[in-house]
This record gives sequence, structure tokens and C-alpha cells, in this order.
Amino acid sequence: MATESTPQENARAICEALLAADRSDKIEKAILPSEVEVIDRLLARGLELNEAYEEIFNKLHEHPHALKVFFDLLQSTAAFWSPEANIEAREGRNRLVEVNLAIQEKASELASLLSERTTLKNHSGFSCDTHYHPVDVIHAAAEQNYSYQSWVKEKLNALTRQFDLKYWPDLSAFVQVIADDAARATPLPHDAITDAGTEGKRAGLADTFKAFFVALEESSRRNHGFLPNAFELTDQSMASLLSCALGMVCINRPDTCLAPA
Repeated sequence: MATESTPQENARAICEALLAADRSDKIEKAILPSEVEVIDRLLARGLELNEAYEEIFNKLHEHPHALKVFFDLLQSTAAFWSPEANIEAREGRNRLVEVNLAIQEKASELASLLSERTTLKNHSGFSCDTHYHPVDVIHAAAEQNYSYQSWVKEKLNALTRQFDLKYWPDLSAFVQVIADDAARATPLPHDAITDAGTEGKRAGLADTFKAFFVALEESSRRNHGFLPNAFELTDQSMASLLSCALGMVCINRPDTCLAPA
């Protein structure tokens, strides 16, 4: 005699069916392999997620598209905002600071050299065949740009013929603007999720949870998403979901996620 399924088992079956369908779709389209890996981890550890699936299902099944949106966010957070990805994002931000500093230094040096070359060409008794008009530099840089050649070049040429050189900035001023621009530049996150995932002093699992919380908030109805505004999960469910999605071991709370499974 068949035994009747429990509410937890029914909720898990529905959630896992949704995940399996999403997995098949991604594999068929050959997209997002990192999210497929997250789905595989969730499916492999389904028993640990019985209570979490029941809570998610009870809170979201009456809201159209909400279940799928939730699992999409879980996958993307685990795939792209893991502790390792958080470290990489921070390294990218730090490198951007370094690159801007290098641009500032090198562009300032180049601006000085360009200015010196102009002085030498005008007063040393010698010259050389180099660009001196900023429009000539633009033309050369856009030589392989069909749209520029077809629609912009002639209009710039007309302006060049209309206004002589005194109306245009010299090359050293052009380059100095690049240096000044780099000196003012401050790395800014593309979105609220990136901001949340990199705001701590040190990269860690807490960043992943912060990114997930913000992703859920960004997908709430108040932000034109599909998740109900009051939606939230218990710490135990959040810890279970993200630990399984990341391939880690947690004991009921986010702050107990310690080691790879």
C-alpha cells in the first residue's frame, strides 16, 4: 500500500521539478554552465533542503513566477557571488584603482612630452611629420570604423576647414584631460548587488548572503519584480539553501557555514 506524501516531500518535488526543467533548458541552450553546477548541487542535497523547500513553496506558490524567480536568484548568486567570486571582484576593483593611477601618471608624462615636441618642432630648426591636429588623430584612430568613415569623418573635416588650429585644443591638452580624468576616477559598482557583495572590509561568505538579500529585495514587487514585498526566509532556510548551492556545510545559521562539503 502506497504511503501518502508529506507536505515537505510535495514541496521538494515541485521545487526540484522546477530546477530540473531549468537545468535541461540551460543544457539544451548551452548557456550558464556555472548555474547548472549550482542546480546539480541543490538536486544532490535535496534531503537537506526539505524544510527550506516547504517554506519557500508555502510563501511563494500563490504568486505567479515567484518560485522561478527565487531559484533563478539563488543560482546566479551562488554562481557569481561565491566567496571566490567576491575575492575576484575585489581584486578587479583594486586593479581598476591601480590602472587609473598608471593612466594618470603615464598620460601626464605623455602630455609633457607632446608639449616638448611641439616646442622643439617650432624652435629647434628641425621638425618631423607627426600629427598635430586632434581631428587627424581621430581620423587615424577610426580608420577601420565604417560608421565613422561613412557618417562622421566628412562632417569633422568640414569643421576643420571652417575653424583654424587656434580654435582646437593641442594634443598635449587632449592627453592631459585623460590624465586628469583618471585621477578623479573612483571605482563604482554597476548595481546594488555588486555593492552589497563587496562592501565588507574582507571578502567572505557574509558577502554572498548580503548579495542574495539584496537580489531578493531588487526582485520584490516594490521594485517591479515578482517576489512579494514581505517575503523573507528563516536563517535556517537561508543557510541551508546557500550552503548546498555553494557546496558548503552549514549548521542551521549563515554564520556556521565553514567548510566545503
